[in-house]
Amino acid sequence: MPPETKSTATTSPISGWAVYKRLLRYSSPYWKVFLIAIVGMLIIAIAELSFAKFVEPMLDGTFGKRDSVIIFWVPIVLIAIYGIRVVGNFLSTYFMAIIARGVIRKLRTKVFDHYLSLPISFFDAESAGTLVSKMVYDVEQLADAASTVVTILIRNSLTVLALLAFMFYTNYKLAGMLLISVPFLLVIVLYVSRRFRRISRRIQSSMGDVSSVTEETLEANREVKIFGGQKYEASRFEVINHNNWKQFLKYHATTALSSPVIELIVATAFAGILYYVTQPEMIDQMTSGKFMSFLTAMLLLLQAARPLANINAQLQRGIAAAESVFDLLDTEPEKETGNRIVERVKGDIEYKGISFCYRTGQPVLNNINLTINAGESVAFVGRSGSGKTTLVNLLPRFYEIDEGQILIDGHDISEIRLDSLRSHIALVSQHVTLFNDTIAHNIAYGDLETATLEDIKRAAEAAHALEFIEKLPEGFDTIVGENGVLLSGGQRQRLAIARAILKDAPILILDEATSALDTESERHIQAAMNEVMRDRTTLVIAHRLSTIESVDKIVVLENGNIIETGKHEALLAKQGAYQKLHKLQFSNT
Repeated sequence: MPPETKSTATTSPISGWAVYKRLLRYSSPYWKVFLIAIVGMLIIAIAELSFAKFVEPMLDGTFGKRDSVIIFWVPIVLIAIYGIRVVGNFLSTYFMAIIARGVIRKLRTKVFDHYLSLPISFFDAESAGTLVSKMVYDVEQLADAASTVVTILIRNSLTVLALLAFMFYTNYKLAGMLLISVPFLLVIVLYVSRRFRRISRRIQSSMGDVSSVTEETLEANREVKIFGGQKYEASRFEVINHNNWKQFLKYHATTALSSPVIELIVATAFAGILYYVTQPEMIDQMTSGKFMSFLTAMLLLLQAARPLANINAQLQRGIAAAESVFDLLDTEPEKETGNRIVERVKGDIEYKGISFCYRTGQPVLNNINLTINAGESVAFVGRSGSGKTTLVNLLPRFYEIDEGQILIDGHDISEIRLDSLRSHIALVSQHVTLFNDTIAHNIAYGDLETATLEDIKRAAEAAHALEFIEKLPEGFDTIVGENGVLLSGGQRQRLAIARAILKDAPILILDEATSALDTESERHIQAAMNEVMRDRTTLVIAHRLSTIESVDKIVVLENGNIIETGKHEALLAKQGAYQKLHKLQFSNT
């Protein structure tokens, strides 16, 4: 992996409202569901208003006139009001939850699909833990912004407006006193919104750090134990965990302070109303039932307004999460510069004037020119950092070339569609990747899924894997565990070789494919690889020179330049760089 890669991510400042509008667009397909939820919210608002209005005849009729009819209907009406409210609450809550989970499902699918389209350079620059955190934590935070916030905002706003209209209808002077608090509320909300967004961004980052450190430690559990790294990893995690804890406390402190302050301002306005309404001149103008009805409306208004004061925290957290997710989705995918689809190629490869760097001003390859004939096996050797892996990785366009061009059968690879180009290339890496699936599915992975069991068995036999597979209780149906943890290193390597054999591609890349094998297994696999390399153009990234003595051509690289080419014996006789590498490896044997 290169020390630093070219970043394709873009981060540009964007307003919270613009981010939120983009998030809400993901809800638009659920507009019919939203209408049902709105009906539920209207029912709740009407129920609240009905209760406030019902207080006046209930008090005046029950305790004032002792009206037997009103006394009979009071409990029935109360039950009916709250029964209707239950229906409205279910409709609004459940159907908004449908929208929220639908948005999250859609975004998770979109994020996952986007991960599949991103270039290798993106994953070189980002930790897997951070990317998993975006998928799991950040997307989940959108649930509040996509549903809970909208539910509270619409439902409680409708309730507040209905109650406020009733209060103006009952006594417009008293109701008007409430509006005095509005400017103070706006100032607090604007300040708190900015603070919530700032803290929420830090929380997203700290959650990524927690996931990243945890994943690294779990994957390296053997190294941690054998090298006594428990104390170091524990202290490293504590720093990350403490920062996460601190950011969440800041978030909750802001919430704990802002909501009561907002409620205090509203309560102050209510207190002024209560003081004014209890003056003798006002008491004479209102019956006890009307007064209690107005007071009930005020209390219900306060109850409905309280969640409105709290949703700002949820909204800003959701917007911060949405910024993180949308920034990822806006990252440029792999460049599809070609539109040519080529049939099965012969395998002629030509590097013409290739230069490449991961970091500007620090070239890894310098004006590489190399011709490889179809069916030829070529090994790339050199010290660590000489550029041999990079040179081979440019062929399937894992990275984009800075200068020059690579030709396959005379076609510039930049003009060939990526899927078409890669369909002609098989890869066996020293870092074997297996999936937590059966042996058969690991061999017949991806485009190879249509292979028959007989095809899979033939590939396994050619890779000398059949002998150990048939000894397993479930044979080809054996689950290999995460990254093949239930198999030995040599067994994992043989499955990777079998996968490449099954693909039967005209171009084969071997990144020290026998490095994980013991001496006996290596002898058998080397024989199998010699067979599978026949009539294929094979590029071998070699670290152990004993494995490449029979290749057609050896290319020696140093500091990104080709300094020697030739066969094994000729290069030894030349007594140059290759001979020094060979002598260094075999000096102690």
